Amino acid sequence: MRIAMWSGPRNLSTAMMYAFGARDDFAVMDEPFYAPYLVKSGSDHPMADQIIAAHESDPVRVAALCGREGNPHLYMKHMPHHMLDGFPMAWANDCVNIHLIRHPARVIASYAAKRESPTLDDIGFIQQADLFDRLGGIVIDSTDIRADPEGMLRALCAAIELPFDPMMLHWPAGPRAEDGIWAQHWYGAVHNSTGIAGAEGALPDVPAELQSVLEEAVPYYQRLHQRRLSP
Repeated sequence: MRIAMWSGPRNLSTAMMYAFGARDDFAVMDEPFYAPYLVKSGSDHPMADQIIAAHESDPVRVAALCGREGNPHLYMKHMPHHMLDGFPMAWANDCVNIHLIRHPARVIASYAAKRESPTLDDIGFIQQADLFDRLGGIVIDSTDIRADPEGMLRALCAAIELPFDPMMLHWPAGPRAEDGIWAQHWYGAVHNSTGIAGAEGALPDVPAELQSVLEEAVPYYQRLHQRRLSP
């Protein structure tokens, strides 16, 4: 089984990668198209030069890696906005495609704390909706996962016909060998964790200058949220 987990930034995506990586039967890949995205887009991301230097930046070579087998399974953490026009996508057609979503207010508030003035393109809601239309698959909401980690992971495993493994619920604190080099900037909270964080509170306030981004993102989120997996 090859799982492509599609998620925008500042979601539960790294914790989900750690959950699947805690299993003995999965290899994992962390955002393999990040370096190709940075090269082609020229986007001014934190650590961009280091990411390009440390990771494969040819999208054709990355696509070939995404078509490999795991041990026996492969879990790939992908960001929809990394898949620029012209990047190979045939490898995803026979993957188990899962779309991890989070309310845009939470994404924007969290992203803005790490990188100023995120745009709609930065947070990936349009691209994720487009990928769902193209690939289909399962939708799962991080709010539901945090409210009931075991229940939702069991439901997800059942939906993809994978036996649930209790090892998914816990992992040792600290970085992982599979982390991208960008982990030192983005993964502080998950490196301090030993499992999926608890339920979230009320939606955060979004700064006035980012209200337009929120308003544009919400319809795309709601369209996928209506299709989300329930326990």
